[in-house]
Amino acid sequence: MAVDFRLYLITDRKVATKPLPEAVRLALEGGVRAVQLREKDLPIRELLALARELRSITRGFGAKLFINDRVDVAVAVDADGVHLGTQSMPPEGARKVVGRGMLIGVSTHSLDEAKAAEAGGADFITYGPIFETPSKANHGSPVGIDAIKYIKSGVGIPIYALGGIKSGVVNQILTSGAYGISMISAILGAADIKKATEIIIHEIAGAGRGTP
Repeated sequence: MAVDFRLYLITDRKVATKPLPEAVRLALEGGVRAVQLREKDLPIRELLALARELRSITRGFGAKLFINDRVDVAVAVDADGVHLGTQSMPPEGARKVVGRGMLIGVSTHSLDEAKAAEAGGADFITYGPIFETPSKANHGSPVGIDAIKYIKSGVGIPIYALGGIKSGVVNQILTSGAYGISMISAILGAADIKKATEIIIHEIAGAGRGTP
């Protein structure tokens, strides 16, 4: 399975301006083709029900669904992948469970973590926080765009920059070596989720071609 998406939407129902399934649907209508369900505080039954609902919605758009941390839920809903954090099962362990049919993403915050993820069999990594963001406040100070080049020099798998990224900096991030960008509030927290997504998708398409 290919890592073929440039915009990676990560969910947070607490910042979404619509109920999460509706918010995700609007983002998909705007062009998102990969969604990570990341609702760490939900009880397992609620998480599983939400995962099933999002699986149905994403499938209707031909989009990929990733489940954060819970390999069991990913398998149960036939997700396209699992996304692992620093406290999750290591990627090599997850691979034994999900086989080659699922993608594995790993959250990283340093070059050592990025190299370890690649060595463990991760298909891609997220890296940040690039800018100030509440969702990554416990992972230290923002690293800035220049740090992407440093990480890119040490790993060969796709890198998704994340952390406080908004419209207007996408071109700079992608030309610094990131394959894609991860977003939460810039999309889900927007008053018009579909429009906000369309703007980001346009910026991604224009990256490296002299357009904003």
